[in-house]
Amino acid sequence: MTRSPLVRPRMLGAVVAGGILGVALRELALLPFAGQATTPLLVATVAVNVAGSFLLGFVVAALGDRHPLWRAFAGTGALGGFTTYSAFAVAGAQTLAVAPLWGMLLVAGAVTLGLVAAMAGVAITRRWRLRQGNAA
Repeated sequence: MTRSPLVRPRMLGAVVAGGILGVALRELALLPFAGQATTPLLVATVAVNVAGSFLLGFVVAALGDRHPLWRAFAGTGALGGFTTYSAFAVAGAQTLAVAPLWGMLLVAGAVTLGLVAAMAGVAITRRWRLRQGNAA
């Protein structure tokens, strides 16, 4: 029995290339909020994460188990780099320290919105794919 390699160079390359793109796009999206108070940056980070969650739902539903390199590039790499839990966690902690109630609402809302956005991305894409299949 042969074992698959622990690290597959093409898959790793796809994730790294996608990650570079995703991080660059996130930084461009958050650039207008650099140097502002914590709350605007947190809200902008939440918006980026919600949009990324929706797009990840789209990628997962559109590609499924097909095209693993594209899924690695777009999902794990680009959208993994675009969304950011670490920046969200730091901004959330800073907001919680200054305004605990507002911080809790933003953090809970962000997690909820991310889940809803991902589910919406999956649902909309599946519905679209079904229509495409029925039209053919």
